[in-house]
Amino acid sequence: MKIAVQVSACLLLLLALPRVSESAEKDERFWAQWRGPLMTGVSPTGDPPVEWSEEKNVRWKVAIPGRGSATPIIWEDRIYVLTAVPVGKPQRRQQVSWSRNRGVEAPTQQEFLVLALSREDGSVVWRQTARTEVPHEGKQQNNSYASASAITDGENVIAYFGSRGLYCYDMDGNLQWEKDLGDMRTRNSFGEGSTPALLGDTIVVNWDHLGQSFTVALDKLTGKELWRANRDEITSWATPLIVEHDGKYQVITTGTNRVRSYDLATGELVWEGPGLTMNSIPTPVEVDGVVFVTAGFRGNAAWAIRLSEAKGDIEGTAAVVWEHHRDTPYVPSPLLYGDNLYMTKSNSGILSRFNARTGQKHYGPQRLDGISEIYASPVGAAGRVYIFGRDGNALVLEDSQEYKILAKNSLDDGIDASPAIVDKEMYVRGYRYLYRISEE
Repeated sequence: MKIAVQVSACLLLLLALPRVSESAEKDERFWAQWRGPLMTGVSPTGDPPVEWSEEKNVRWKVAIPGRGSATPIIWEDRIYVLTAVPVGKPQRRQQVSWSRNRGVEAPTQQEFLVLALSREDGSVVWRQTARTEVPHEGKQQNNSYASASAITDGENVIAYFGSRGLYCYDMDGNLQWEKDLGDMRTRNSFGEGSTPALLGDTIVVNWDHLGQSFTVALDKLTGKELWRANRDEITSWATPLIVEHDGKYQVITTGTNRVRSYDLATGELVWEGPGLTMNSIPTPVEVDGVVFVTAGFRGNAAWAIRLSEAKGDIEGTAAVVWEHHRDTPYVPSPLLYGDNLYMTKSNSGILSRFNARTGQKHYGPQRLDGISEIYASPVGAAGRVYIFGRDGNALVLEDSQEYKILAKNSLDDGIDASPAIVDKEMYVRGYRYLYRISEE
């Protein structure tokens, strides 16, 4: 009888675990989501060039229509890029709700595009228009209407345009389903930017805005809603992180009011802790059961949270391994390279490196030579750290306890999107062009 009960318990546990596609299990070298195969910003198998310019190690560059700060994602021989292309004149103020705040643009009609490109030469393999319409509100001038990155599992491409909808295509560009989650009202009409998370057959979307905020889980195969957890949050732009602990999966979300973890299978709250700062943007990262959450607008916050200790309200408990309250990132997400955590100071060209397990600082705040402002998140590969400034300047650093520059590089394009690394190639999405940086 005892054996039968144990077998039943094991079967229930297996049924609760998400189905992971064979293709997703087989090869983690592809950049299938915006922070890479490990959701840390690192390519464990990548080895791109150290040096490049418009005349050196740019295999090709192709013009991308419209504007978007979505990271390109790569699977096998294709690159997937989301963009929004203006196709109309600005609407009258009385027709469309938009903010009069300084730096916020009135909306114009946009064509929301999903592009599949060839890795070999950058040519368009297929192109799909998800929707064409005038957004219900404007955006901050440095934001775009295509700021969320696509995701793929090698069987489907998930394209998310926030209030313009969530779309699932097969790898040949055939629409499988679409889902409209409503209209998001962002703080000061700054626009949208959170990317969904995907594990197995479950997609998770975080929807923090000035209405009823929520986190929702959807069936990847049908778009059917699986669960929804309402949240007491104002606008955030942070992508959720799905992690496994003790045989179960958790969805880690950040916010101004609270940091929360939900059970991926049920949506039930697992634990929560104090909130971060206003305008929570950086995506959490995790290694060996410790999650790192950061934010850096009108304040500074970085927390290391041990999942084995995290239950209920974690404030003041042993679940909080360490805290740091200076020089934390605003827009860029942190880079977790092995046991080392890299964080920018707000959006400035200032970097700090920490021992992720202890919180001990190795160096910083260190001013980055030739880089003034950063939106793109740092990435790592082959013992190197790659950092791009908004003006196209870039640094390659050695992943070490000392600040060591390996190369200074530059491209003739502005760069807000985080780069993607696959094999010996790096793909960089600029304001106008998509670059393939490689020696071959």
